[in-house]
Amino acid sequence: MSTENKPLIFEVSKNNFEDLVMHNSSHLPVLIEFMGIWSEPCIKTEYAISDLASEFFGKFIFAKIDIDEQDELKQQFSITNVPTLVVFKDGKEVQREEGELQAEELRILLKHYGVFRESDNIREQAREKHIAGDTQAAIILLTQAISSDPSNVRVALDMTQIFLDIGEIERAQSLFDRLPEVAQKLDIGVSIASQLNFKRLAQNTVGIAQLRAHILKSPNDYQAYFDLAVCLFSEHDIERGIEALFFIQENDAEFKDGAAKEMIGMVCNMLENTNLEQARVYRRRLANLISQ
Repeated sequence: MSTENKPLIFEVSKNNFEDLVMHNSSHLPVLIEFMGIWSEPCIKTEYAISDLASEFFGKFIFAKIDIDEQDELKQQFSITNVPTLVVFKDGKEVQREEGELQAEELRILLKHYGVFRESDNIREQAREKHIAGDTQAAIILLTQAISSDPSNVRVALDMTQIFLDIGEIERAQSLFDRLPEVAQKLDIGVSIASQLNFKRLAQNTVGIAQLRAHILKSPNDYQAYFDLAVCLFSEHDIERGIEALFFIQENDAEFKDGAAKEMIGMVCNMLENTNLEQARVYRRRLANLISQ
């Protein structure tokens, strides 16, 4: 089997299943997506796996099975929900996952089968150091990772996040601006762009302390609540910031043409990379408010 420098992505049918999946799984892990082309989660998962197949060319096989075209395979594998991911190794099913998986979840899955980058291991070590308070050690590790694998843009994004966390806004902005557009559009890139935006917006307010003092005197000043939310988001205080926005949404949904609703949506987009469940909670809460 050839492992040229191109993604190993195949449309699989009953006729070629034996060759493309069963036979090839003795050489490489095969990740099958049972999908429907009408399903948005299926399409998102397909794009995510295709991107990884391009990144890890020749390291695993991505097999796509359209359940509407391949009913026999659907029945054979008892597929009831899509997307369903099935991993084959050495001719056998070794793992099954139902539902949409984010890119980072797919990376974890692939790593279990030996498909990973060493620089990503260093990223994990750096993240642990940063969380533990040893940010300097984290920066050293990320610098090493960038030197050893400069094509891994997630390393530079991690470094940008650290600069944000320690208040080095100009360095964070400068590094982020030098990254290719494809990196800026990754989930973590979108999150960082949002954080940078909040930092810039916060610089145009009077600050958290003065805003809180003002709100005590003028509890219905929605602009003060909005500015407070911006400042709180810039300090990673998502929970308190979102509550300030929901206060506006509950009391004056038309404030500045729905600015609170728009920013809640922006925060949910930012959270999807780090706390998907929380993002869903906020989206449901907002939807319930709008439907009232």
